[in-house]
Amino acid sequence: MKYTNSIEVDLPRDRVARLLADPAHLPKWLRGMVIHEPVNGIHGQLGTTSRVVMQSGKREFECTETITRRDPVDLLDIPDNAVVHFDREMLGPGMWSVVRDQLTPAGPEKTLWVSESEYRFDSLMMRMVGFLMPSTFRKQSQQHMQDFKAFAEQGRDIRDG
Repeated sequence: MKYTNSIEVDLPRDRVARLLADPAHLPKWLRGMVIHEPVNGIHGQLGTTSRVVMQSGKREFECTETITRRDPVDLLDIPDNAVVHFDREMLGPGMWSVVRDQLTPAGPEKTLWVSESEYRFDSLMMRMVGFLMPSTFRKQSQQHMQDFKAFAEQGRDIRDG
């Protein structure tokens, strides 16, 4: 299953990139995140593997995330009009996914965030969920992007209700 989401954030691309890459901000906008901790490497850096635990209702889901692309590596020195790329693979029980995020300048104080997601499922049950409810995955991804936008632009923290 593959899909693409996008959103425009009313901040410059370099600011958006630094906010997305900063692990201290994840709990403020990533709904359901319980744990996001590096197992090896430095959080957010290329090649780093992290343990990720997400919660949906009363169910917890644990997976391993690996940063497979971060371009440019130095987010403090992004060339004008450059596209910033963050790619990560997630591996969990019965599933594999990859997310490819691109941040493009959309004006002097605006950033277009395009996120491509791909999921593959090993178990029959998860394949059926992916086949029967693909819009659920797309809607959840769009909700994460909207929550990030509210956090980045207005300082809104999802934990505040």
